[in-house]
Amino acid sequence: MLTNRAAKIRVFRPNGYQETIEKGLSAIHSFGRNMSLGKCDDVKQLVRLKKEIENADAIVIGAGAGLSTSAGFTYSGARFEKWFSDFEEKYGCHDMYSGGFYPYKTKEEFWAYWARYIYINRYLDAPKDTYNKLFDLVKDKNYFVITTNVDHCFQKAGFDKKRLFYTQGDYGLFQSLNPDIKENFDNEDWVMKAMESQGFVKNANGVYEIPANSEVRMVIDSSLIPKCPVDGSDMTMNLRSDDSFLEDEGWHRASAAYSDFLRRHENMHVLFLELGVGANTPVIIKYPFWQMTMANEKATYACLNYKEAYCPGEIEGRAICINSDIDELLDKLM
Repeated sequence: MLTNRAAKIRVFRPNGYQETIEKGLSAIHSFGRNMSLGKCDDVKQLVRLKKEIENADAIVIGAGAGLSTSAGFTYSGARFEKWFSDFEEKYGCHDMYSGGFYPYKTKEEFWAYWARYIYINRYLDAPKDTYNKLFDLVKDKNYFVITTNVDHCFQKAGFDKKRLFYTQGDYGLFQSLNPDIKENFDNEDWVMKAMESQGFVKNANGVYEIPANSEVRMVIDSSLIPKCPVDGSDMTMNLRSDDSFLEDEGWHRASAAYSDFLRRHENMHVLFLELGVGANTPVIIKYPFWQMTMANEKATYACLNYKEAYCPGEIEGRAICINSDIDELLDKLM
């Protein structure tokens, strides 16, 4: 029979998310205001990056919204107008984000909007094969991915689920509004029914499209308003927006796996490969990557981002910053 001490050891799991936030906050006080765009031109930095990918003991990929944007998952413009022109006309929303936060008067309309939102950003493939290129680049390497993206693109491209940490949730999951329910629920079947309820039709490839007469409803049937299968309570998206976000068992396993990967490769030749991370949540990926690079003399920090690639002057000599489209850069790295 296990002693109390042994039982506690057995159930203990590190919290990689909390640890990375702490590293990010620490980095705020560790670096000055001197930012660098890199020490040489993009061509030379690309050559350096190829060598780092080839020779690193481990690659930690940190991915933000810019990676999915490069893959064609844009949230405004033509793509928004194609799927949400009726909502734009009625409510004046000009992008998916603002439409997602609009205070719709009915649940039927709210969930009609979100059914479309989830469908095109989770269940349709990205317009470009950016994630597949990235997978081909690292699939035979010792890698781990931490991402703030919620579109499931890494898993669809073939990345090992056990080496992925989706910190902010997934468009494909619902959670109950009852905080006592500690599990998330797959929403694929619901999304497909909600698309049909609005009048979208499947083409020969099984993909929902706007019908030829361009007439779709802006509501779903009341019977389709999502309810928790455990207790019948209302549901919401499993997306981090406040303290009600459910970190379920799968989330905690991934968080612990990320912590363990970092621990096992401390002081080794690690490439921290940051892709498309902006300034919205820098304490999750960008700042911790800076801090871990500075703490490990064998580490290299690489930042690939369109018009937003930079690093602190303190790690400039071990940094690679390339301001360019990520999809195009992956072509050059292949």
